[in-house]
Amino acid sequence: MKTQVCIIGAGPAGLLLGHLLRAEGVDCVVLERRSPDYVLSRIRAGVLENITVSLMERLGLDQRLKAEGLPHDGFNLADGERLIRIDIADLTGGQQVVVYGQTELTRDLMDAREERGLEVIYETEDTALFDVESEAPYVTYTKDGTQHRVDCRFIVGCDGFHGPSREAIPASVGKEYMREYPFGWLGILADVPPCNHELIYANHERGFALASMRSETRSRYYVDVPLTDKVEDWSDERLWDELAIRLGPEAAANITRGPALEKSIAPLRSFVFAPMRHGSLLLCGDSAHIVPPTGAKGLNLAASDVHYAAEALTGFFNRSDNDAITAYSDTALARVWKSERFSWSLTKLMHRFPEDGPFERAMQQAELDYIASSRAAQTSIAENYVGLPV
Repeated sequence: MKTQVCIIGAGPAGLLLGHLLRAEGVDCVVLERRSPDYVLSRIRAGVLENITVSLMERLGLDQRLKAEGLPHDGFNLADGERLIRIDIADLTGGQQVVVYGQTELTRDLMDAREERGLEVIYETEDTALFDVESEAPYVTYTKDGTQHRVDCRFIVGCDGFHGPSREAIPASVGKEYMREYPFGWLGILADVPPCNHELIYANHERGFALASMRSETRSRYYVDVPLTDKVEDWSDERLWDELAIRLGPEAAANITRGPALEKSIAPLRSFVFAPMRHGSLLLCGDSAHIVPPTGAKGLNLAASDVHYAAEALTGFFNRSDNDAITAYSDTALARVWKSERFSWSLTKLMHRFPEDGPFERAMQQAELDYIASSRAAQTSIAENYVGLPV
């Protein structure tokens, strides 16, 4: 098979890039090692920045997002006793975020494949990249016991932290920046109305908590737990009790309890790989960077990568412009590091780290007090939360 761009990974980043390229007449094929049902079964984030919403609008695939998404003008920080509301609409000139599950966004992109002529090959095995330093790279994979080869001009790795794309860049070229956190997030998804119409990030003496939602009737809650904890250690009743304590009395009074549709523990890490381009290989999303879920940057950061990659690739093929390809890594990384900084700082502010003592706790409290009383501090948080310009 021959194509202009081979995309590895059919999560939201790979599908979004594929649709953007096809809309500009660039030939591409997407390879995915999992089945469509498995891809849709993954429970992920649901707060969309402007960049993600605008890309769906550009593609004309935002009908359900507009109908079912929940626009939010703000969010809240809590310290066990009070809610500090960050009014992002007021502080950023009317900008919003939209709560719309990543699963639903992925479904919208998947459902449009056939109509838009986007070829996606699922359940591929043993995917490998070759000659990425040349102008004629290729990818091999196995499907139903038969090996196939895709010859292309560019490869884009949208295959996540554990995919093969990043491994195709020599160790002598790439550099990894990593911070692993000493806790994970225990999440529960339940068909109950949210306890608040906006998200609440809570810093409590017992630990962090987050009240979020997927719709007006489906809620997503988290607490941080030691990495040694197991899901089996946490009954639904125990988790609801803990949430009520950590979120504070105002939120607790409005919590509706219900059986878990899904419960899991996700470890937290900050990770950046540089460069994000090597020869004819570009990296997008989790293949190049991971952020803690604090601040909801993961999917949105992948969307900004896709924006830059789509602009660079369409410029190369449609206008013989090589400059954006050359600049892709530096351009993408500039925004990546700003998002990493915000997620890291919010994680430090809202979590109790095992090594922290009374001084660190006093600094957290002083920072929250400052945020509560300073429009400038709130503006900085709002600008980062709603998404920096691309």
